[in-house]
Order: sequence, then structure tokens, then C-alpha cells
Amino acid sequence: MNQQTIKENVSLSGVGLHTGRLVNMTFKAAEVGHGIRFQRVDLEGQPIIKADVGLVVSTNRGTSIKNGDAQVSTVEHLMSGLMALGVDNLLVEIDGPEVPILDGSAKIFIETIEKVGLLEQDKPRDVLIIEEPISFKDEVTGTELIALPADTFSVTTMIDFNSDVLGKQYAQLDTMQDYKKEIASCRTFVFLHELESLIDQGLVKGGDLDNAVVLVDNIIDEERLQDLAKKLGKPGIKVEKEGVLNTTDLYFKNEPARHKLLDVIGDMALLGVPVQGKIISNKPGHTANVEFTKLLKALYTKQKRTKNVPKYDPNVTPIFDSSEIKKLLPHRYPFLMIDKIIELSDTHVVGLKNVTENESIFQGHFPDDPLFPGVLQIEGMAQTGGILALNIQDRERKHKWNTIFAKVDNVKFKSMVRPGDTILYRLELTAPIRRGIVQMTGSAYVGNRLVSEGDLTARISIRED
Repeated sequence: MNQQTIKENVSLSGVGLHTGRLVNMTFKAAEVGHGIRFQRVDLEGQPIIKADVGLVVSTNRGTSIKNGDAQVSTVEHLMSGLMALGVDNLLVEIDGPEVPILDGSAKIFIETIEKVGLLEQDKPRDVLIIEEPISFKDEVTGTELIALPADTFSVTTMIDFNSDVLGKQYAQLDTMQDYKKEIASCRTFVFLHELESLIDQGLVKGGDLDNAVVLVDNIIDEERLQDLAKKLGKPGIKVEKEGVLNTTDLYFKNEPARHKLLDVIGDMALLGVPVQGKIISNKPGHTANVEFTKLLKALYTKQKRTKNVPKYDPNVTPIFDSSEIKKLLPHRYPFLMIDKIIELSDTHVVGLKNVTENESIFQGHFPDDPLFPGVLQIEGMAQTGGILALNIQDRERKHKWNTIFAKVDNVKFKSMVRPGDTILYRLELTAPIRRGIVQMTGSAYVGNRLVSEGDLTARISIRED
């Protein structure tokens, strides 16, 4: 299935659960590969925060993400709804620090986006495929989340709060097609004794009996009730029996378990891609959900690298051999670090370097135990990426160009390269070329082994002969 965004922009407003602030949000269509990003339009510079599990800074009664000084809290209900709808690319403009709680579920988010509809884009969606069991367990709380191989995505959630009122509950979602009917409307919940503590901590300022189910597991006296009503800004609160405050009807007998399932999906959405696998969660919470998603993110990163390992068949004529490469690049022996270009498209390139004992560098670089230097692997990536940039910039070869590298980030050297190895460099654009600036991510492989990687930024300009 291809990636999706929304057909047109749409807005909504509401109050943040913990801050109590009125917040306005606008959902805007985004290009392929953009992912879900929040933009704090109320802050100087309007900073952007990617919806990524690596940016989670708090899981206290909700999930918060942060980039620099910009933060957005309580993202899980919106993220859950977006994952259920299959929205891959979206810019969420928000003028406050917290996603509005609305009715405490994902229902209104889904209804809002369904009003404008979804637009299919022209690139396939990446998917994390669970090929073997992966699990997270908190030995102290007993919380456990497991991902198992399966042909589709499904979630099973079990909760146990050691409460006679709530009891042990179980919820299951077999397909995302049932999410809107079975899960979307299920509201967040809190025990009455927890509510008092949260209010005293300065939280749930936007809490209301309309956006949360308040569970009462013991009768409290009238004086405490009136004090709580005052803190909530209510004329009065009644608790006639153990159960649900003010006799609010539950949408489902197991609505709390279903909401926990909603939260699991919302926190997992910070992975950034859908999952193919069966998820089983026992007593889940935001902290455990996030730690579990970090494990999934590590697995996805590994899968993506393996998936992108280039294949080399020496019997196939290369796109460019060394003599043709010299027509494009100014480099010459001993600093020409690629021998062939074997793949080339508008977004990626694969170059090849045969490492031999005769390399001049081995005279001084570990001569008794020759290792091909990591910095020269990055140079090989840069030269390969230069071919991609120049091919896009000047397909008719009207000019000679220089590619000057401005920045290299996130460089990691994973494994040693020795004489006799063949290095395959794979470079992929991470953004369209604008004003001669080229942004790429690069990986170097020997066989199926990742030996180095990094993010490269370059500037291309016409060469003056």
C-alpha cells in the first residue's frame, strides 16, 4: 500500500487535559516521507517536532515529545487515530503545548480527518515486519508487551488494577478496519483517589466529566466531594455507590481496557511506520509502551539496512565505469574512491570500490595489518553521492561540476574493511535538491555487512576549468 496524506487542510480546537489551555490545531497535507510532525506556531521560529519515539521526554499521565525548547504533550490519542486511519504524512500546526483532550478518546480526531478524506501518494509505505518474537517486561510492575510474527496487525490488551470496581479486563482488535467502531470512542479513565492527587500536582486543569471516565472504588465523605467539586469547577459531585462517578454510562463494559489498547497503538505510532505482527500487552502504560516502541525502532532500523543492501552482479554492465566516472568527477588516483556505478535513479545511487593490497594508503596505514580507513569510506560515499547529485543537476552534461561537502553527521563505523573486500556505497536523497544543496544518507556494505554509515550535506557548483 502507498503512503497517504490528507486531501485538504482542516482545523479543530479544544482544551489541553493537563494545562487547561485552549489550543487550536490545523492538520496540513505533507509530502511523501515527511512523516507526522508537530509545529509550535506560537513559539519564535515556529519549531517543528517529529513524532518520533526518540524524542519522548515524559510519560507522566500522557506521552510528551520535545525538540530543543519546543514540546508537545498528550500526543497519544491523536497518534492512535492517525495510525488507525493510515495517515503517513501530516503537519500538525498547534498554538499551545498540549494536544486538546476533546472527549478523551480518538473519535473526534478521526471524524475531523474523515471530513476532508485521504490522498494516496506515489511511494509505497514502509512496514516493520515482525519476524521473530520481541518483548519488553518491567519486572517491578509486571507490565509486559510482546510482538509476535503474524500476517496482519492486531492488538490484545489485558489490564488489572487490583480493583473490585474495574476488575481484570481484556480487549482485542483483530483489524484496523474495526478501530473506529470498537476502539476510537473509548475514553481515558482515572480513579477518584488519583484525581485528587493529580489536581494537587497542578495537572488535569482541563479535566472534566465529559472527557474522562472517573472510577470510584470506595465511598468518600461529602466534605471531600465538595472540595473536589470546587477544584474541578463543578457545582457538585455525587457518588451514590462504587462504580462510575455521576453515573456516566460506559460505552462498553470493558471501555478502560479498550482505551488502554488505544494508548498502546498511539504510543507505537511514534515508531513512524505501521507494524505487521500481533501485539500482546499486559498491564500496559505509557512508559512501557514507549520502551517497547524503542525496541521496535531498533529492529526497524536494522531491517531497513538489510533491506537496502545492494546486490552486485559482476556480469552486468555498470552504468558508469571508472573512465566514465572521471568525466564527471575531478578526482584521480590515488584519491578516486569508486570504480563503478551500478545503480542510479532520481533518488538513489550505488557505487562500488574494490579494495586491493596495492592501495597506496596501506604503505603507512597499519602496513602489517592493512585496514581501509573509515574516513576514506566516507569519502567514497561522498564521491558516490556526488554522482547522484550531478546526474540530477545536469543530465545533458552541459557543464562540469564540483561537489563540495559541507557537513557530515551521525557517522558510525561498524566493521573493518580489508584488502580483497568490495565496498558497495548506497546513497539516498533525504530532501529535494534546493539552491544547489544536497542532503543524503549513506551506507557502506561489504556483502550483507554494514561497515559504515552517515548523513551527508553537499553544495554543487559549476567547475571553472
